[in-house]
Amino acid sequence: MNAAPFIPFARPALGEEEIEAAAEVIRSGWLTTGPKARAFEAAFAEAIGGVEAIAVNSATAGLHLGLEALGVTAGDRVVTTTFTFTATAEVVRYLGADPVFVDVDPASLTIDCGAAARALATTGARAIIPVHYGGQACDMEALGDAARRHGAAVLSDAAHAFPASYRGRMIGALDDDVTVFSFYANKTICTGEGGMIVTRRPELAERMRVMRLHGIRGDAFDRFRARGPQWRYEVIAPGFKYNLPDLAAAIGLVQLRKGEAMRLARERVARHYFEALADLPLRLPHPRDGNDVHAWHLYPVRLLPDRLDIDRDRVIEELAAAGIGTSVHYIPLHLHPYWRDRYGLKPEAFPVATAAYREILSLPIYPGLRAEEMERVSATLRAVLLRHAR
Repeated sequence: MNAAPFIPFARPALGEEEIEAAAEVIRSGWLTTGPKARAFEAAFAEAIGGVEAIAVNSATAGLHLGLEALGVTAGDRVVTTTFTFTATAEVVRYLGADPVFVDVDPASLTIDCGAAARALATTGARAIIPVHYGGQACDMEALGDAARRHGAAVLSDAAHAFPASYRGRMIGALDDDVTVFSFYANKTICTGEGGMIVTRRPELAERMRVMRLHGIRGDAFDRFRARGPQWRYEVIAPGFKYNLPDLAAAIGLVQLRKGEAMRLARERVARHYFEALADLPLRLPHPRDGNDVHAWHLYPVRLLPDRLDIDRDRVIEELAAAGIGTSVHYIPLHLHPYWRDRYGLKPEAFPVATAAYREILSLPIYPGLRAEEMERVSATLRAVLLRHAR
């Protein structure tokens, strides 16, 4: 039996400030969307700069609202990467549209810009959803140029990418039509569940706010806070129930203030791994541009199969037996039964993503990972790989 404490793959960085913020909301008696959600939106918009922010109960909800506001509808096509979580593509199906999957860049594992441009040119896609994989930016200049050439909107999946930058500008402050962030429990800032949409386009922001809460015109918070009779409301569209409650928003406000400090803490973990694992039969993360700010949501490593007599699954098992938690990002969508069967997808059509999936595992990387835990992760992985080196 392994006596050492288990090191989980992910652990939220929550403390007394978050506990007090949540308790304050409970004591206030206002638990649903209200003043804290508004304050969180305002603070997040200020952190990004020059945008409007709409708080939602998940990044999935945000992606859905973004596509709906952009006018994506049944029969449309939307280009995205196969190397992502299913939420990126499933929101396309919510609207009766079809995703068009493309491969990823072999170094960064962000969307292959050339493949994306060809897909935009040949399918007449209404939009493209690039995914800022692991916390690093896609090549947004190339993608934006291709989208403009073909009249497609850009909806960025930035679930991994706060705070991150591209060529000196924060993700969310670029020229995308809509950008969506995630605050799920394992994300770079977390509220348990939650997300934030940002946009520079007021008409999109207005539509997303209306559709976020049942298609009701105006703000339900104002209606319930008013002292006089305010029982009338107007439903102007068949909307959704995607609002973020104040309990989550209060935690988000605290996390937002810590965002850069937590990013720096994750960067320290990444630096340790780069140094400790450099001589092993691994391909380490390869930031697309070293001048961009990387959020370091993930630290994925890829085995070099020609130098090892062990596969990825067995490495994960041996690490788990030694008390080290890991994960896999991602099982590409073209390998999942729904996407594979509906669209007749073949592994050979996505050679980079298919190969990466067979080789990749994600190591623990979070602010609370102590120095001795970093060392134990890297030393254990070293021991496993050297035992199986060819």
